[in-house]
Amino acid sequence: MMDVLMNDSGSDVVPEDSSSEEEDLIQPKFNNNGSSYWDCSRDSDCHISSSDSENYNDEDYQPPKFSLSARPPLSRGRPCRRAPLPPPPQPLPTEKISPEQSQPSKKRRLSVSADETTEEDGERWNSREEEDQKPDPLSFTPARSPGPRFNRSASWCPLSLFQLYFSKSVVQTIIDNTNANAARRITAGKKFLWTTMTLKDFYIFMAIIVFSGLVHVHHRGDYWKRQWPYNFPFPREKMSWNRFEAILWSLHLSNPKDDEDNDRKKNTAGYDRLFKIKPLYTDITTACKAHFQPYQNICMNERMVAPKAQISTKQHMRSKPAKWGYKLFVLADATTGYTWNFSVYTGKLDKSQLGLSYTSVVDLLPFSVLGEGYTLYVDNFYASPALFRDLHEKHIGCCGTIRKSCAGFPHTNSNDFPQKPERGDIRWMRKDCLLFVKWVDTREVTVCSTVHEAFSGKTVQRRVAEGEVWSSKEVPVPDAVMEHNKNMGGVDLSDAFNGYYSSHHKATKWYKTFFYHFMDIAVMNSFLLYEELSRYKFDPSAKEYTQKTFRETLAAEMLCFAEGLAPQPPPASSSTLTCMPRYYGSDATASRRYCRRCQDAGIQRVKTPIYCRKCNVSLCLTSKKNCFERWHDTR
Repeated sequence: MMDVLMNDSGSDVVPEDSSSEEEDLIQPKFNNNGSSYWDCSRDSDCHISSSDSENYNDEDYQPPKFSLSARPPLSRGRPCRRAPLPPPPQPLPTEKISPEQSQPSKKRRLSVSADETTEEDGERWNSREEEDQKPDPLSFTPARSPGPRFNRSASWCPLSLFQLYFSKSVVQTIIDNTNANAARRITAGKKFLWTTMTLKDFYIFMAIIVFSGLVHVHHRGDYWKRQWPYNFPFPREKMSWNRFEAILWSLHLSNPKDDEDNDRKKNTAGYDRLFKIKPLYTDITTACKAHFQPYQNICMNERMVAPKAQISTKQHMRSKPAKWGYKLFVLADATTGYTWNFSVYTGKLDKSQLGLSYTSVVDLLPFSVLGEGYTLYVDNFYASPALFRDLHEKHIGCCGTIRKSCAGFPHTNSNDFPQKPERGDIRWMRKDCLLFVKWVDTREVTVCSTVHEAFSGKTVQRRVAEGEVWSSKEVPVPDAVMEHNKNMGGVDLSDAFNGYYSSHHKATKWYKTFFYHFMDIAVMNSFLLYEELSRYKFDPSAKEYTQKTFRETLAAEMLCFAEGLAPQPPPASSSTLTCMPRYYGSDATASRRYCRRCQDAGIQRVKTPIYCRKCNVSLCLTSKKNCFERWHDTR
């Protein structure tokens, strides 16, 4: 049979053109030498024309196998010239096949598509030895000059700095609302001793709160005990316990009448969950941004405020000292730890498709006030390729740890880590402006950045066990990981400072807990501003202030202010004082400070012994570089 078929010169093997809709399922195959052929044995429309009549329905019949040279398929409707074709088979009574269903099987199509995408995109993890191209540095152009935003040449005391946040208008608003709340309670039949609270009462009240952060007792009433080991002269000599408790009980930050109007809006879109803290909340955030401009590196993280009250918006974060409470999103200066902006999370009210991690970052970045060229450091809750790309378009650099499950993270295994990677192994991949880095320390760390190169040769010391001996070893580390660990400490430092000397007595009302926290932010930022002023003045004889010393002085000045003995606000700089260069000391080499103009231009570690006597700003003044003149020309 094979000989007859192969030697039949009047026969030819052709695929029969059919009108059946299943003809698109015929797929070309490839033989061992790479040429294509049509597998006729799998298609009912593919026949072998022969002069011999054969019964193809015979169970013992084996169809012949041969390779045919590649030839274009016959066009639709083309008649066979070699032999008459049998009548076309009738289509099976099945549903009409759509063009999508006529493609190869889904499993085969997806596997091929994934391979082709990997080859086309060229996604591949690069090793540590492969060189990366460092992105161009961002031009640092802040909207204002970084640092304190007030007259630095004046003499600022701790109280005057604190009053930048608790100004006269802010304090008077709290006093008016507290008196109104006390009057409302008396009208409602509450029986307690109350006299109208004055400015003196409120400053003594705040001094006691600052004092309670320095001296801890288990019960608040122990501060007024006369028995040993308590017997504190202060606060007993300045305010009675009953008066302090009456003020604390009636303390209110918003207008009580407006509270009632807001309570009627519950379960509606107009209800404001933060209405009872909104006046002080707005004033504090505005003051934080007004009196300081961050340096180039900023960072963002969460902070917990733990109220004693049971609230519906209570959050849980097991990594924080206070694991349950209100969550705050905090934007801080990475260099000083200054709290520059923050927002209170009130629940899942965001209807956008971008998610909470995206909107919480963008809402804390007022670009018109901040400027361009900043580098934002975040953790894996906020980091995402979508956020980093959008901020990159706004000329804001980003760096942060990122989750592998995040949308946009590369999932290729090409040149990935071996099964047991060594400590210090690095894999990186660059996609447009994004750099993805994987690093092995005690565990695998994944980082995404838009401002760093993959690896520049930096190392860190780690204790490594070799057998039974522990020794120090230099471990390679990516630049993004090192800079992230360095700059994320700003917001952690701010959290730590607030926790050291904050009041440990929880209030039963949630808005009173926020009053304590807002006071801590104001005191902490005042202390950081005081440090900045000391650094600019560079007075070797000046007393070094720790946070403990600063709080002690602040409490004492609050008491003096209440008695009318506080120092007056800092006087304005004299108009007769002109801008002239001065030396910090007789030794120009030892007494040097960083040039202010060079810092603003992003040039780090340029020191000068010269400063302006009126502006009190360090500026370069040499024959080759005159930052003194250029800085004053721009003012």
